[in-house]
Amino acid sequence: MKKRSLWLCAAAAVLVSVVVAGCGKTTYFAGRVLPPSGLTNRVLISVQNPSVSAAGSLVFVDAFYDIRFSYNQKTAGFSISGYSGNLPVTIQNMPEEQVGAVYGAGDGSLHVVDYQKEDDTGTKKGVNGLSSSIFITRNLRYVFAANQQATVLTVVDSSSGGSYALGLPGVYRVSVNPGGTAAMAFVQNSNYAYYVRQLTANETLSYSGGSSTWPKAAMDCEPQNAPGWCLFQMQSPDATDATGNPYGAPLTFDRPVKAIFSADGSTAYVLNCGQECGGSASSISVVPVAPIIFPSGQHSGKLPANATLHADCAATPGATSCTLAVPGGSSNALLSNSTMYVVGQKLLPDGLFTGNLTMVSLAGTGTSTISAGSPISISDGAPGAPSRMIMADDNTLWIGTTKCTNGERYATGQAYGCLTMFNTTNNSVTMLEPYLGDATGVAAVTGLHKVYVVQGGQVYIYHTTDGSSINNQYVTVTGTASDVAFMDGHFDANNTVY
Repeated sequence: MKKRSLWLCAAAAVLVSVVVAGCGKTTYFAGRVLPPSGLTNRVLISVQNPSVSAAGSLVFVDAFYDIRFSYNQKTAGFSISGYSGNLPVTIQNMPEEQVGAVYGAGDGSLHVVDYQKEDDTGTKKGVNGLSSSIFITRNLRYVFAANQQATVLTVVDSSSGGSYALGLPGVYRVSVNPGGTAAMAFVQNSNYAYYVRQLTANETLSYSGGSSTWPKAAMDCEPQNAPGWCLFQMQSPDATDATGNPYGAPLTFDRPVKAIFSADGSTAYVLNCGQECGGSASSISVVPVAPIIFPSGQHSGKLPANATLHADCAATPGATSCTLAVPGGSSNALLSNSTMYVVGQKLLPDGLFTGNLTMVSLAGTGTSTISAGSPISISDGAPGAPSRMIMADDNTLWIGTTKCTNGERYATGQAYGCLTMFNTTNNSVTMLEPYLGDATGVAAVTGLHKVYVVQGGQVYIYHTTDGSSINNQYVTVTGTASDVAFMDGHFDANNTVY
């Protein structure tokens, strides 16, 4: 409801719940059914150790009034019923589907929360142990999880009821495209990248004779006696093996950590962490998505002969190189229209790292289709570590980092903190919030010109107009907050990039 409409109704009925009933409203945006709480602007908060008897809880607050209790105070607090996860750490927010996927670092569980019913639908079965990176597709059909300790990339296929533990030593990051048709995996301290493919019935039969019958680019196929999925290394198509699959020299990157996918789904931009992760130089490599599409029988085409070759990428007119240098660092990114906002840490001569934001244009002219601007100084953070990024109202980009006191800013007496507000209209840093602890979650409450942020294990609120703080007295939690999500966002883009 808009504020004006709310107050018009409130003239006839003071309480929000009565207002809704009095106006005859049982739905709100896009026909969504009014949830049991009666709230239409909810921010979900994952909380660790909320009490001596619980290791985790999911609470939500009224983000219109910034209170954790009902307007008439009859309900002392709101929470997701039935949640039993241990140490919830991340929320994958999918407001279009009216669900959120919450990962628990204490027990390795992935719980799917029903936003409309405000309850926990249960855990996704088949995830192996603790995951250093985990994502679920928006249709809730597939889960991809990197288990670095067990050295496996797990694929959970809900349609077949199968769980496939694909061996990959050192795997620690996964990236999944928004359409839920391509998934990539990355290994720590490695210059190679990998992807998964679901097998056809004929391929399952052909590959059932053990590794000698697998495609040469396949690292593992499971289960080995009748494989349903295979894990492939990205290789150049130098030759074709007996299975009809191309293989060759591995595509080489520079400590790749993540892939960002283009809006049309055709391109993957691989973030090369470089010096942040013990490599040489940070950059972005462009590869086509078609060859790595995982649904059975749908992949097509070939990977480029090298990670530095792709027809759609040319740093300079006439060039064929598609690895674009990003000197400021490249460990996370957010794509908005034709601009990619790339965040990373740059190594300085004194041995310390400093945070930077680099704007990469993906809409050039002629043969120059990708170019990077000059690095812009932002909050420092842990090199190569996951950061948080989200677009919010008033053309603002919010960036959260961790371990910002270990960087150049703190060491040299500059303004420092783990949260940056960047204005995309004038391309300037509007605010660098003073240090309140690691920034582990950011939620854009769109339409209300505010963001909810988790810093140092507690919840804070800021105006997107100028970065000023909003009283957080009535949204603070008992325990340690780890992430936040705007449950009533209009689109799935309202999801923290981490």
